[in-house]
Amino acid sequence: MPLALYALAAGAFGIGVTEFVIMGLLLQVSGDLGVSISAAGQLISGYALGVVIGAPLLTIATGRWPRKTVLLALMAIFTLGNLACALAPDYWTLMGARVLTAFAHGTFFGVGSVVATGLVAPNRKASAIA
Repeated sequence: MPLALYALAAGAFGIGVTEFVIMGLLLQVSGDLGVSISAAGQLISGYALGVVIGAPLLTIATGRWPRKTVLLALMAIFTLGNLACALAPDYWTLMGARVLTAFAHGTFFGVGSVVATGLVAPNRKASAIA
């Protein structure tokens, strides 16, 4: 497998972890930020909303860019968003940072899948996407 496929897999893993890790941390987030557990749970919905809004907008905005540039820009958004999450002093800052982080999610998987299939032989395309 090409090295670039491993980079795409690492990016996909990071995005997947970011999406779901909050579920296991609801009690801690709730306690640390002084909000109810259900309010902390809204951080999951905020991320999902960011994916729904961000994927079409970023796909349209970056449609004419080279794919490598798109993937690097998306990882920059993702990294900055996660840094903002880690440093968030309050609930609304964390919510905004999670929404920003989620913007990269859908477009990364769409563009990443296309790039992955272009890196391998035709009989390995399904494996590359997986």
